[in-house]
Amino acid sequence: MASVTPLHRDPPAEAPALHARAMDNLAFIRDTMEAAGAFTAVSGWGMVAVGIIAIIAAAIAAAQRSVEQSLYVWVGAAVLASVVMLWAIVRKARSAHMPLLSGPGRKFVLSFSPPMFVGAVLTIILYRAGVIAAIPGVWLLLYGTAVVAGGAFSVKIVPVMGICFMLAGIVAVFSPVAWNDWIMATAFGGLHIGFGIPIARRHGG
Repeated sequence: MASVTPLHRDPPAEAPALHARAMDNLAFIRDTMEAAGAFTAVSGWGMVAVGIIAIIAAAIAAAQRSVEQSLYVWVGAAVLASVVMLWAIVRKARSAHMPLLSGPGRKFVLSFSPPMFVGAVLTIILYRAGVIAAIPGVWLLLYGTAVVAGGAFSVKIVPVMGICFMLAGIVAVFSPVAWNDWIMATAFGGLHIGFGIPIARRHGG
């Protein structure tokens, strides 16, 4: 009886190549989805906290004897609000396992930062030129511009908030100096709270 010799078939040489290609395709799809997604780590409750800080700052600034002293109050409030908001964003991003400096997060930061930098430089220029009364309007206009630019990579409600800040800035530029503190209270306080609550409820904090 003839013996049967088993056939040993070597695996196709292209199998590893197909596996590697499939993994590359999956990585490409993941990176594409990440880049196209929205930056949802903007903290609604952080906005509410910033709004409360702004309202308190407005009350303190309105009690000052000069526009210059009021400006100091607002600068202090701006620094505090920035720290609070950054902490809230980092906390929300970590809880959602969302990277801050890649994909939509990087685009948000790169779009939001330039108008804020320009606002800081113009504040120094206007202060040195003695045009302190124009600073609140410039702040509102450039902050609104930053929010609109960064909001293009975030949830849809964020750019709308930025437009509202820009409108408030236009009002501040053409309003009496005595109105500045209350316009900023309405904008930095009211808008942050008014938009922050729905963001927190709809997008996880």
